[in-house]
Amino acid sequence: MAAFPLLSVYILLSFLLISDIPNCLSAGRPIEAPVPTVHELLQQYGFPKGLMPRSAKAYSLSADGTFEVELEGTCYITFKNQLVYYDATIKGKLRHGSVSSVSGIQTKKFFLWVPVTAINADETSGMLEFHVGALSEKLPAKQFDKIHNCEKQAGGWRQSGVSI
Repeated sequence: MAAFPLLSVYILLSFLLISDIPNCLSAGRPIEAPVPTVHELLQQYGFPKGLMPRSAKAYSLSADGTFEVELEGTCYITFKNQLVYYDATIKGKLRHGSVSSVSGIQTKKFFLWVPVTAINADETSGMLEFHVGALSEKLPAKQFDKIHNCEKQAGGWRQSGVSI
C-alpha cells in the first residue's frame, strides 16, 4: 500500500515536468535572451547609461557598429551646467569605448550650438572625451551615470561659462 502513494507522486511529478517542456523549448525555437535597452547597451560598450535620455524608445545596431536611436521627440538635458540638445534620431558608429560619426546631438558652446561628432570613454581614468569638430573636452563619466528625463525647452537655462 505504501508503494501506491509513492507511484502517484512520481507520476504527478513526471506529468508536471513533461507538461512544462513546451514552454522551455518555446515550440522548437531556441529561447532568446531579452534585448537590452539602449542604456544597458551603452554600459556593455563601456559608456555610462545616462548618455542617452530616458525618452529613448528604440534602437538598431548593425554588425559593423552603425546604430540609430529613436527618441520620443527632441529634447534638452542639462548636465552640470552644460545644455545638450538631442534630436529625435541619433546616429553614429559604436565600438567599445568609442562612438564616431555622431549626428543628432548638439551642445551649447558660448552662444552657439555645435554638434558633438564623437565620444571616447577611458574606463581606466573614468573620463569621457567629447569631440566637437576639432575641439574636445574631457568630463568625468560619473556625471552621466543617471538617466535623465528630457526637458522639452531650453527656456530658463543660463550658461555659466562651462563649455564643451
